[in-house]
Amino acid sequence: MSPGRTSHRPDHIGNNGHALFKTQPKPLMEPVSPRVLLASGSPRRRKLLEQIGLFHETLDVALDETPLPGEAAADYVLRLAVSKAEAGARFRPSTATQPVLAADTTVAVDGRILGKPLTREVFLEMMERLSGRTHQVITGVALVGTLVYTRLSVSQVTFREILPGEAQAYWETGEPRDKAGGYGIQGMGAIFVSNLQGSFSGVMGLPLFETAELLQQAGIELFKPLAASRQA
Repeated sequence: MSPGRTSHRPDHIGNNGHALFKTQPKPLMEPVSPRVLLASGSPRRRKLLEQIGLFHETLDVALDETPLPGEAAADYVLRLAVSKAEAGARFRPSTATQPVLAADTTVAVDGRILGKPLTREVFLEMMERLSGRTHQVITGVALVGTLVYTRLSVSQVTFREILPGEAQAYWETGEPRDKAGGYGIQGMGAIFVSNLQGSFSGVMGLPLFETAELLQQAGIELFKPLAASRQA
């Protein structure tokens, strides 16, 4: 049998006397090196990179994410994104040469940074502050290789009025606990969003337009040029 061909030898005979076939797996392809390393454990950011076909691996990076006194939200997310990427570059395997990508997202309203709610009381206060109003979702993205590249995504998100019972029920789902601002637009939190101006992927945690710009700056193309058409 030629390599890569499907075997047609019956695995066993069924009760009706007919042969039952099972497709044999094809030989595995040669392993492909990741094009970037993602300094994040966020499944949402991994999913977004997979959406644009970027093969990657992840690095676990833990930093103190406390805002500095008087720090603006845009400065805060860019500082953390760069710090995460630089930390990932320092601790990546010695054989890895890929650039390190990182991002940080926060919600800001009334000049106040809303992080991840650690308690139900903090979460309910956040929902009361966001209810019926427009807030900013700001994501900083950094790519560290031979140089450091950064981009910023700012989106305007408007919530409808949120009833106290709804906020309590949403907290009980567990979804708000690891989300900046206490909600996930890709999950049940979407039911509160009456309007979005900006980047949906940025609100999720990794703005794909800005990320693609960084990758292109670093020489990582997501689309390969099409071969010239053959002459007739």
